[in-house]
Amino acid sequence: MMTLEQNIKNVYFLGIGGIGMSALARYFKAKGYRVAGYDRTLSPLTGRMQEEGIEVNDVDEEKEIDLAFQDPLTTLVVYTPAVPVENRQLNFFKRRGFQLHKRAEVLGMLSRKGKAICVAGTHGKTTVSTLTAFLLKNSSVGCNAFLGGISVNFGTNLLLDSRSPYIVIEADEFDRSFLHLSPEMAVITAMDEDHLDIYGDRAHLLEAFEAFARRVNPREGRLFLKQGLQLKETRVTATYGVECGADCGADHLRVEAGHYVFDYRGLGQEITGLVLGVPGRLNVENATAAITLALAAGVRPEEIRQALPAFQGVSRRFQIHVRTEEVIYIDDYAHHPKEIEMTLSSIREMWPDCPMTVIFQPHLYSRTRDFQSEFARSLSLADRVYLLDIYPARELPIPGITAEVIRERLTVPADIVSKTVLLEEIVPAFRKGILVTMGAGDIDRLVPEIKKRLE
Repeated sequence: MMTLEQNIKNVYFLGIGGIGMSALARYFKAKGYRVAGYDRTLSPLTGRMQEEGIEVNDVDEEKEIDLAFQDPLTTLVVYTPAVPVENRQLNFFKRRGFQLHKRAEVLGMLSRKGKAICVAGTHGKTTVSTLTAFLLKNSSVGCNAFLGGISVNFGTNLLLDSRSPYIVIEADEFDRSFLHLSPEMAVITAMDEDHLDIYGDRAHLLEAFEAFARRVNPREGRLFLKQGLQLKETRVTATYGVECGADCGADHLRVEAGHYVFDYRGLGQEITGLVLGVPGRLNVENATAAITLALAAGVRPEEIRQALPAFQGVSRRFQIHVRTEEVIYIDDYAHHPKEIEMTLSSIREMWPDCPMTVIFQPHLYSRTRDFQSEFARSLSLADRVYLLDIYPARELPIPGITAEVIRERLTVPADIVSKTVLLEEIVPAFRKGILVTMGAGDIDRLVPEIKKRLE
C-alpha cells in the first residue's frame, strides 16, 4: 500500500493537464509541496495552474525537468496511462530509479485518509460527484473533493475542507483505476459498454464494476445503484431513479418557470418541491443520486432544498453558452453513444419544436470502430450533423476507421468538416434553432469562438 514518505518535498506529474491529474497537482500544491509537470498540450487549465504557482512544460525533453525534481529521495513522480511509453521524461525517471505511481494509486492513498464518497459509472459520474460535493459544501457537513470536471460554481476541480472527513471522488473505470479506491460510500450510475480497448468485452467491464463495489467498506459502507443495473454477489444499500419505483426516487416531475421541479423520497426522507438549477431530465437522475449520497453523509433535507437551485453544473456538461429568442448554443462532453442519446433526448424534451444541429468530434479510433452504428443511431436524433475528424488521444490510427464510418450510417443530413470550415462558414450561417457541440477531444477549444460568432 502506497504511502507518502516524510522526506518527499516535490511532486512531478506526467500528463499534468488532464482533469484528474490537475486536481491532484493542485492538492499537493495546497499542501505545501513544490509541484511541476509535463503535458504535450497547454490549455486554459494549465494556464490557470501556472498562475497558481505550478510549473508546467510542454516539451518532451529531459532538460525541461528542473534539478529540484531529479532526486528520487525527495520527489514523487505521478503519471497517467495516457502518457506514451516512449515519452522521454517518463524514461528519464525510470532510468534514474524513481518509483513511479499512477494517478489512481495516489488517489487511492488519499481516499484512505478520510471517508471517501466515490461516484462510478460510464456516464453521469462527473455531474453526480460535482453536485454531491456542492450539496455537502453548502451544508454543515462540508467535504473535500477531487472532481473530473470544472465546477461552474467553484471554478475548480479541487475542494479542500480541513474540518470535514468526507472526500468526494470521481471513480474512473478507465484502466481499472477505481480499483485503487477505498470507498466509505459509493454510487454506480451506469455500466454501458466502453473502454473495450482495456476490457475487451462487456463481461470483463462488469467484472471490474463488481470488484469496485466489493471495495466499499464491508462493515459500515453503503452502495447505491441506479435502478435496473445488476451486480453479482454484491450488497446494495438502495437503488435510485426517476419515476421508476426505485428505493430512492424523484417523483412528480414537472417543469415550472423553466426549471425541473420534483419530489424526492428515500432513506426515510421526503423532500417535496425541489427545484433543479440545471437543465435536462438526465440531470434530474443525476440529482437523485447526489441527494441520496448527501443524505447518507448527514446533510439535512432543508440544506439540500436551499442549495439545489443554486447548482450551476459542470463545465462542458449540458452547458448553455448562448440563449436568445432565435439561437440556443449548448456544449457537452458526451463522447459515448449512450451519453449522446441522453443529452439529445433531454434537449428534445425541453425544446421539442426547435431544429437541432449537432457538431460532433469522435474520440478514439477504437471507440469509433466499436460503436460506429450506435454513434450514428444516437446522433440521428438531431436534424443535422457535422462531424470533425477523430480525436486520437493516446491511440494510433486504425486502418479504415475515420469519421466517415459514422457519417455513412446516419439517417439525417451529415457532412465531415474541418474546424476552419466550421468556424468560417457553418457557424456564421447559423441563424435559428439549437446548436450543440459534443465530444471529449479538443472541440472545447472552439467553444469561445463559436459563442462569439453566434452572439
